[in-house]
Amino acid sequence: MAHDIRSAKRPKPDKILVDMANYVLDAKVEKSKEAMQTARYCLMDTLGCGLLALSFPACTKLMGPVVPGAVMPGGARVPGTAYELDPVQAAFNIGCMIRWLDYNDTWLAAEWGHPSDNLGGILALADYLSRRAIAQGGEPLLMRDVLKAMIKAHEIQGVTAIENSFNRVGLDHVMLVRIATTAACAAMLGLERDEVINAISHAWIDGSALRTYRHAPNTGSRKSWAAGDATSRGVRLALMAATGEMGYPSALTAKTWGFQDVLFKGKSLSYKQPFGSYVMENVLFKISFPAEFHAQTAVEAAIQLHPQVRDKLERIERIVIQTQEAGVRIIDKTGPLDNPADRDHCIQYMVAVPLIFGRLTAEDYEDAVARDPRIDALRKKMDVVENTQFSKDYLDPEKRSIGNAVQVFFNDGTKTDNMVVEYPVGHRRRRKEGIPLLVEKFERNLATRLSAKRCQRIQDICANQKQLEATPVPEFVDLFVV
Repeated sequence: MAHDIRSAKRPKPDKILVDMANYVLDAKVEKSKEAMQTARYCLMDTLGCGLLALSFPACTKLMGPVVPGAVMPGGARVPGTAYELDPVQAAFNIGCMIRWLDYNDTWLAAEWGHPSDNLGGILALADYLSRRAIAQGGEPLLMRDVLKAMIKAHEIQGVTAIENSFNRVGLDHVMLVRIATTAACAAMLGLERDEVINAISHAWIDGSALRTYRHAPNTGSRKSWAAGDATSRGVRLALMAATGEMGYPSALTAKTWGFQDVLFKGKSLSYKQPFGSYVMENVLFKISFPAEFHAQTAVEAAIQLHPQVRDKLERIERIVIQTQEAGVRIIDKTGPLDNPADRDHCIQYMVAVPLIFGRLTAEDYEDAVARDPRIDALRKKMDVVENTQFSKDYLDPEKRSIGNAVQVFFNDGTKTDNMVVEYPVGHRRRRKEGIPLLVEKFERNLATRLSAKRCQRIQDICANQKQLEATPVPEFVDLFVV
């Protein structure tokens, strides 16, 4: 029976809130060897992406305390910097640098997102709690605890995304980062079950940012720090719940005033599988290119075509890009591209650059490369169309492919092969091929910020699952301090 909106009687907590709380408190995710190993690689990749981002002033200007001098001796450390901050601001810093270059992991379903964004809050809180425990004569958390929290945050964000398309009602996926971080951090704080439920209810009540900063004509750099904002908010909400702050049991289902009625067009949220370790085991890594994931295979196809077109660019008449429905909706973009955030969410740009240069790097989104007139000349010759089979396979849980095809037509009537790539190198189906490349990416990114000696020490620890898991969190984080 529907709850009488006039009644002040508090209902039982929504099932989703209870399920999430039970999961983060009770699940033994470490039983999945694959999930724990993948979490190790995810940790490496995510921190490496963050270190690389610190080479870009647009990112580093946002680093540090909220205001000058608001540091916290003995607080959480921010990798790649010398900052010591409270865990909420440290979470923003780490989350911001992780997401800045759009190079960390991805999850694609009805909703999209980047579950490793949660590492900002998880690592900041784990480091803060560990340093405080040591100062009080206690024991620190271990990196095993961080990996387990990552798996759980990935699962909450990813499973929520499988059936629920928040983007179709204009909401941004970073809300799932806030929810997942809140749940994982509430458990890390050792809260009671009711307190964890309270924390998660606040995360849902916060609602969502709008997606407008990801789409023309408003695409901008907020999409690079929005996840940092979300994961830091998750830490804040967990800490508030730890004080005994009350929760809201029907935050999702309350008639008129709950999340579903206010922000989800009155639809009920759908969960068709339980929380386990599925998401971490199947997560997509961005190994080869810092590109929006729906374009990853298009970039790979364009690079394969580069030898066939590099000497005939002026003879190109038309370029056809076949992609999934989601790709058409998110990254099919025409007209001037005003900033790097615009360019890394434009499939035409991400295909033009590798066709011309045979590469796509983070630097290729900057003005120095973007002003090459050949890029926009090729963009104007591109047709982006949906391939319905790609769209079907994209949502197939047995495939979860991200297919793209690129074909170039010349003005003399000749054409290239129709280069089709269905699975990016970061897909689970290409793990054997992808992991060595991921490790190479990690090592390159480490070297952009740290000394050779420090890089080697980090690589040695990360290469050994047991050693990494047994390493105290502050000891690991200190290796990244500059």
